[in-house]
Amino acid sequence: MSNFVRVAGTADVAPGAGIVASVNGKEYAVFNLDGTFQVIDNTCLHRGGPLGEGEMDGDVVTCPWHGWQYNVKTGACLTKPDLKVGCYEVKVEGGDVKIALP
Repeated sequence: MSNFVRVAGTADVAPGAGIVASVNGKEYAVFNLDGTFQVIDNTCLHRGGPLGEGEMDGDVVTCPWHGWQYNVKTGACLTKPDLKVGCYEVKVEGGDVKIALP
């Protein structure tokens, strides 16, 4: 059974944007797609850039360091389709965005 852990407040993430959140020493990228929240690993697979600081275009985030792109709903890398970052089950309770951790 998954344990849901708070990663951010709903008010912390503006619509169409992302933030970096740290939980238990690990960083996550939290995105607000017009009220639907998505969470992926924060680390770009290219050179470790902070995905939560990237620019959003729909459900795609572009790494601010070198421009690699990821689908925030699936974690799939659009730049190198054979790669994928971790993607987490999300639920919102009250004003909290929570992710499922094992």
